[in-house]
Amino acid sequence: MLRFRVLASVVPLAVIAFLARGELFADAPCIAVADTSVQLTSLPWQSSLRVRFTTNPAKATVRVQIIDRAEAADFAVIDGADAAEGSACHSSQPPQLVSISRGFSSSDPVIYLTPDGPADYRIFVQSKTFSMLDAAALIVGARGARPNTRSASL
Repeated sequence: MLRFRVLASVVPLAVIAFLARGELFADAPCIAVADTSVQLTSLPWQSSLRVRFTTNPAKATVRVQIIDRAEAADFAVIDGADAAEGSACHSSQPPQLVSISRGFSSSDPVIYLTPDGPADYRIFVQSKTFSMLDAAALIVGARGARPNTRSASL
């Protein structure tokens, strides 16, 4: 009976610790940048950066162009048969976590996806695991929100 009580008290603590580290979401899209990595999380309270998306270019702080050539992209994601899953996020430091926000905060970068230029970043995505939104959120999380090139030139 004592073993059952110990097990009953340890299991919830282990689950909470597991969730707090985000290990359940280890398969979330992730990229390596220099000595660190940037990973998407669905837990907004864990993220150090939140990004939002808009369909209105006037509200955007960052423009991300979707292009059709990987060699012209600032960030390209291509799934291949030889790709090692999860290898991009192995680093000595924990990843910087980025979440896609549905709420409004004036400090969040607001991303506008467009097929046309000018743009702050250009992405190419041909993937079963990364969406266009994932790739845009990761590149903005990794490199930061630059001033919008369109509004900066006005």
